[in-house]
Amino acid sequence: MSMHAPLATSDRTGFLAGYMESLSLVERLHRLLLDVIKDEFERLGILDINAVQALLLFNIGENEVTAGELKTRGYYQGSNVSYNLKKLVEMGYMHHQRCEIDRRSVRVRLTERGRLIRDTVRELFERHAEGLLRQSVLETDGIDRVNHSLKRIERYWSDQIRYIY
Repeated sequence: MSMHAPLATSDRTGFLAGYMESLSLVERLHRLLLDVIKDEFERLGILDINAVQALLLFNIGENEVTAGELKTRGYYQGSNVSYNLKKLVEMGYMHHQRCEIDRRSVRVRLTERGRLIRDTVRELFERHAEGLLRQSVLETDGIDRVNHSLKRIERYWSDQIRYIY
């Protein structure tokens, strides 16, 4: 059977069910990730920053970016990017500066305080990676397969958006 041959109705139904389960898992995993970060911060007594903001700081890392780049680079998934940037600047986690070339654009980077949050999240993720390996939840080849599949879905979705017009 060709890769592009139509699937039988039962195969399509089964694939659709699996696809819907995958979508649900991705959504639940993202929410759980935010809960894990929130719990870690509560455990450490870091209460002035939320999990979305902490993940944003982690994703920015050592980069200096504009607000627009946050979404295009995949650093930020939410809709309140301007609000969260403003709050992070007000709380001293980020520096902001008008771009010399385009004065309408603002570039942001982490302060020392922001780098401490980034490091806290990185350490949490490192502990999780070690635990996943130690408890045989995933092996290296397993995580590689998961990432490969997710990247293929990402490319497919991107193509769907790109070619809609």
